[in-house]
Amino acid sequence: MEMGWQGIALGVGATLIMDLWALFQARVLKIPSLDYRLVGRWIGRMRYGEWRHRTILQAPVVAGEKPLGWLAHYLIGVLFATLFLSCVGPSWLQAPALLPALLAGIISVLSPFLIMQPAFGFGVAAARTPHPSVARRRSLIAHLSFGVGLWLSGCALRLAGGL
Repeated sequence: MEMGWQGIALGVGATLIMDLWALFQARVLKIPSLDYRLVGRWIGRMRYGEWRHRTILQAPVVAGEKPLGWLAHYLIGVLFATLFLSCVGPSWLQAPALLPALLAGIISVLSPFLIMQPAFGFGVAAARTPHPSVARRRSLIAHLSFGVGLWLSGCALRLAGGL
């Protein structure tokens, strides 16, 4: 049970760090981040049997797609963090190491590359976007920030006594 709460705390914390990094990039570096409405639209369209899109940008809007997308974003973060914690073991929280967390962030980029981007109509690893290398680099940086967030959240949990 404790590992479940730790996974939730790690996932929410890591996703929050990822979002703070995206906010910094948007405000300071003028680099746009993913619009989580599109994630909500993708999930919302599934009830109509629409799992893949020619382009998600032209798919009909789904009521509540923005909050649905944000909720999914955080739930996916919790899922990835829980998987990470189950792989490294709860002892990682006693001495959080940066390298395993960064590797988890790098591995997590496979989800958008192989699942979400193709389903959105953007191709595998954003191959059908106007600038695939830019999209890939942005995805990798975003997921590396998730890895940093895992590590920072692990350090915070350790300082807080592991929940």
